[in-house]
Amino acid sequence: MASFVYIIFGSCENITIGPTAIMATMVQPLVTDYGADMAVLIAFLKGCIIALLGILHLGFLLDFISLPVITGFTSAAAINIASSQFKSLLGIPGRTESFLDSIIAIFKNIEQIRYQDTLLGIGTIIVLVLFKKLPGQRTGTILQKIGWLLGLSRNALVVISGTIMAYIFYINGQNPFKLTGTMGQGLPPIAPPPFSTTFRNQTYNFLDMTSAMGTTLFTIPIVSTIEHIAIAKAFAKGKSLDATQEMIALGVCNIFGSFVRSMPVTGSFTRTAVNHASGVKTPMGGIFTGVLVLLALGLLTSTFYFIPKATLAGLIICAMYYMLDFETYVLLWRARKIDFFVMMLTLLPCVFLGLEYGILIGIVVNLIALLYFSARPNIQTKIEQIEGETVIIVIPEESVAFPAAERLRANIMKLSGESECNVILDCTNLKRLDVTVAKNVKLLGRDLSVRGQTIVCSNCCENVNATLKVVAPELLDLKEDKF
Repeated sequence: MASFVYIIFGSCENITIGPTAIMATMVQPLVTDYGADMAVLIAFLKGCIIALLGILHLGFLLDFISLPVITGFTSAAAINIASSQFKSLLGIPGRTESFLDSIIAIFKNIEQIRYQDTLLGIGTIIVLVLFKKLPGQRTGTILQKIGWLLGLSRNALVVISGTIMAYIFYINGQNPFKLTGTMGQGLPPIAPPPFSTTFRNQTYNFLDMTSAMGTTLFTIPIVSTIEHIAIAKAFAKGKSLDATQEMIALGVCNIFGSFVRSMPVTGSFTRTAVNHASGVKTPMGGIFTGVLVLLALGLLTSTFYFIPKATLAGLIICAMYYMLDFETYVLLWRARKIDFFVMMLTLLPCVFLGLEYGILIGIVVNLIALLYFSARPNIQTKIEQIEGETVIIVIPEESVAFPAAERLRANIMKLSGESECNVILDCTNLKRLDVTVAKNVKLLGRDLSVRGQTIVCSNCCENVNATLKVVAPELLDLKEDKF
């Protein structure tokens, strides 16, 4: 459903909307405890929230989520998703919920490791890595075209090969691998999303269901939107991106999807990368994605039975490894250490506390860093002789907002006290001045007058001049007298 709906509302040429590992990780606990209806309802509610934010033109809020936060989040998601496949890779039964659970489960069940599944899983990873590194291009010699095709279709090839291998063993009376097993065939009915559900002989109304969702009801829209916009930005290739339109498109995709029992959907890193590599030029590529999924659901579900779990695990682990952006880690470390630490303070909580808590911690830490530097702007000071008078010239090197007002006042008072000179506040770099800062400058003028000193403002732009005329006109009058 999302593939078809995005054609109408989406703006990114090759992004693919659908179920993702991150969304599955976040809704899986709810589905385990309350049934599949929870995933459908949260898709509907999430769609309403995101679409409403888009309609209200709140896409600019995503500008407050920086590259370090996005990098930390996507890396943690990759680690969590990959670690959830460790048991399947080794043939150990059961599921795990987190990175720590996965590591602990391996050591607790080390005697249950099956060498057949382990060899198949590791072999799958090796083949995927080798095929990815095959030289080739879409246009060129036959060998180059074959290399390009093998690299592009490597995921499908390993799954098909694993399925054929498992089927051959099956018809010969052997079952060395743990298989995916039976999957339901056909399409779900079109119906409104469930606002009540019965699971394990217990009925939950709408209020019960939303209460059970807890913070997930709010973190899933945030995480989904971040993931989607991050993918859209990554594949925009310099083109402008309408974040508001993308939010509306994502919201509508989830709303429509909930009427055909869809889980929450968002942009997919892996499938979008395949689309981009395949040369998809418009959102119309979603037609092919949607049609192929419908054909698979209608005709191929019996084939899914023979897909080895170790093959899928190897495929997912390999895909998640390539989501780890080592180049960006090095860039953050070399360019600005604090951005690297913001990234780490997003990544570690996401891995050990959960994606929803980690992304919130990352956003908060990033905003604290932003506010800190807003309250500690760089200020240049120098002492010069002007018309035979020694004065202190104070030049803010960037905008001064209200968090920095008191600090600016205190610094100037300290400097003027040490030199006993008059002060000139050079406003060359100030494009605007809020009332708090202007009021503090006015109070600063009064404090300096007690010492027999003055402060004047120079090189004010129109906006700064207009604010000072209302709040502290005497500073401008003094400026005019002096110069």
